[in-house]
Amino acid sequence: MELNARGWRSRYLSGDTGWDLGAPSTPLRAYIDQLRDKDLHILFPGAGRAYEAEHAHRCGFRQVYVLDLTEEPFHDLLQRCPDFPRAHVLVGDLFAHEGTYDRIIEQTCFCAIDPALRPDYVRAMHRMLRPGGKLVGVLFDDPLNTDKPPFGGSQAEYESLFKPLFPRVRFSRCHNSIAPRSGRELWIDAPRS
Repeated sequence: MELNARGWRSRYLSGDTGWDLGAPSTPLRAYIDQLRDKDLHILFPGAGRAYEAEHAHRCGFRQVYVLDLTEEPFHDLLQRCPDFPRAHVLVGDLFAHEGTYDRIIEQTCFCAIDPALRPDYVRAMHRMLRPGGKLVGVLFDDPLNTDKPPFGGSQAEYESLFKPLFPRVRFSRCHNSIAPRSGRELWIDAPRS
């Protein structure tokens, strides 16, 4: 599979979206539900159909942004949630994105990029977070695939990637994953100094 806009567009158009839960991920929904500052600038990178962003928007967060390489999944978001601000729907390359945020919420972006680009991902997250902001979300604690997404990994690998730029990063086992992912997800909490 091509890991570029054309490849992802093709997957959405053909319905090859096995990662799509059809609803917000339970660990992310629980995280969003406990946030109180509705003015946080929140980015969902590699947002896909953006169920978590829709949930945040419906909960009253005013600065929710979604970013993906292709616009195809956003058609579904805008159909489900027509009042989602169109200016907050961003199509482009994560590594070239210039925005800054208080929270970046990771769902399936990290596992979808070529593992060789993971150091670039960590640098991009650090660059896009405001001081005091944080990257939070879910990473697979499972080897998964080596030839196509989703690409997995382990806590030890993630610690070696994130600690140089996020020295206070913490990982914990997700206790509220959906059944097929139970025991296979780690929660990342990576504050930017």
